[in-house]
Parts: sequence; structure tokens; C-alpha cells
Amino acid sequence: MTEKIDVCALASLARLEVSNEELTKLEREIPAILDFVQTIQKVAGSAPALAPTLRNVMRADENPHESGMHTNTLISAAPAREGNRIAVKQVLSRKK
Repeated sequence: MTEKIDVCALASLARLEVSNEELTKLEREIPAILDFVQTIQKVAGSAPALAPTLRNVMRADENPHESGMHTNTLISAAPAREGNRIAVKQVLSRKK
């Protein structure tokens, strides 16, 4: 990379306070870092992308229970209810 990088302008854009010593050091280091990034991009760009292997992580339900079997037990344990539903304090309001 032969072009000069304006580290002072980069620091200003990033809203970083950089001392004169740091500016001098960064002016030497940033071109080498960018060259390294270009090398990595060239190598990474030529490798084929692998599709992720998908698999089901859910277990089979071997002993399903009857639907609604535990409903009355759960509702009777709730501190407040409205019919067959557990009543809870409203947290979010709906705008109309």
C-alpha cells in the first residue's frame, strides 16, 4: 500500500484523542494492518462457503398427556383468575 493514510483525520472521525507520539506510531502501523486485512480477504474470498448442517434438537414426546389435564390444577394455584384464565397485572398499555 503506497498511499499515505491521514491518521489524524481517522482519529477525528472516530472521535478519538490521539497524542503526537501515537499519531506517528499509528502512521507506521496502520498500512501494515490494512495490508494484512487485504491478504486475509483474498484468502477468505476463495474458500467455498459451507452450508450449515441443520438437525432437530427436540426430543420425541413419548408419553403425551391428555390436553387440559393439568389446567384446573394450575388455575386453582394462581393467586387471581378470570374464568378459566390466570389474571395478571397489566404491564404494557395498548395505543389505539
